Amino acid sequence: MKSLSPTGELQHSEPSVPVPDYAELKKRVKRAGLLARQPRYYMWSMILTIGATLASFLILFLVHNIWWQLINAVFLAVVFAQVGYLGHDAGHRQPFSTTWKNELAGLICGNLLLGMSNAWWVDKHNQHHSHPNQLDMDPDLNIPGICFNLQEARQKQGLGRWVMLHQIWLFFPMLMLVALDLKRASILFLSSEWKSARYPLLESLLVLAHWVLFLTLLVYNLGFGAAILFFLVNQAVLGFILGSAFAPNHKGMPVLAKESQLGFLQRQVLTSRNIKAGPLTDFWYGGLNYQIEHHLFPSMPRNNLRAAQQIVKQFCQEHAIPYAETSVAGSYCAIVKALSEVSSEVRYERAEA
Repeated sequence: MKSLSPTGELQHSEPSVPVPDYAELKKRVKRAGLLARQPRYYMWSMILTIGATLASFLILFLVHNIWWQLINAVFLAVVFAQVGYLGHDAGHRQPFSTTWKNELAGLICGNLLLGMSNAWWVDKHNQHHSHPNQLDMDPDLNIPGICFNLQEARQKQGLGRWVMLHQIWLFFPMLMLVALDLKRASILFLSSEWKSARYPLLESLLVLAHWVLFLTLLVYNLGFGAAILFFLVNQAVLGFILGSAFAPNHKGMPVLAKESQLGFLQRQVLTSRNIKAGPLTDFWYGGLNYQIEHHLFPSMPRNNLRAAQQIVKQFCQEHAIPYAETSVAGSYCAIVKALSEVSSEVRYERAEA
């Protein structure tokens, strides 16, 4: 198996052990019935989530205290995060066996409820799944202002360089911009590459409907100033939740060279990190805390991932494949350490020059 250096760079050496058979692992998982669709689970999840969204909108009409409305903004951000996770699962065809039902769920969750293009997200996310943490291949490595790769950090100039040198302090505040950045990128996609979407007109109309209805609802019930405050709090909390769910999965894990020839199973496991399971983490991460299992079986319904974890763990132990699992705090310590190492190395090189 190819080895990875302490800095996370791939060592190009011939495999020293046989490559494990992914088909064997999949056979074990399939035998356990964990790849079967779970429409009832997802229907109830969607009903409860949409119900919570409507409850938050009802509070906008009934409550006229700004402080309670700011609490409502936080509540709605938590609900919107769950909407996003359902849209993510629909993009992977987890809920239903029928394609159009998954696409409809994605359009409702992504475009209408979040104001983000479902087609853009699915395309970007599929690229990530095909080449996780692989240079020039994984779009999720291109984080504005944040650098986990030393080669990229050395090329930063001006404001970007200053942000990179102070990224361990800026990382958590910048998570609050994640939701707005996702929506910005998806709107740019619809305005410039909308014909590459399967339903370009429908996607555009649903995103437009989200922004018109959501902002009108806020201004009508809260007034202009309070509406802006509500929106900023809501989007900042939503960004932090989504960012805190995305970042631990791969950040601080090995970064593979573009020409890496690692097999599918090794590539998915070695570049992914799990967060220890529990009711709170399962809810907060929307099942993404089982990142290794999710990457190995993207179409596996979320509620089957915990059972699959035991099978995958045992398989990795049998084949001596490192399986990364840590606590929430441990994942952030690893992320901060990786960011610090990159910034410190660039500072050292500049001092030596």
